[in-house]
Amino acid sequence: MPKQTEVEIRSFIAENFLFREGRASLGEDESLLEAGLIDSTGVLELVAFLEQHFGLRIPDADMVPENLDSVRGLVTYVETRLSAAQPVS
Repeated sequence: MPKQTEVEIRSFIAENFLFREGRASLGEDESLLEAGLIDSTGVLELVAFLEQHFGLRIPDADMVPENLDSVRGLVTYVETRLSAAQPVS
């Protein structure tokens, strides 16, 4: 996984969600929903962070567990969207 993107996403999750559960870490494929770290409001907070921090616009159709329910899914989604937005030289 792209390291800087992962660090930034993990930092946001740690600061905003992990403290609620008293957890110290989160596996890269661990479900945020199943772990009880986020709910529907948390998903909206996460989407707002991604849009603001990475300059993305996330359409409703992309708000699916495959994209937003694990660190790996989030990193993959963000990196895919960012690379698609970059002009090819």
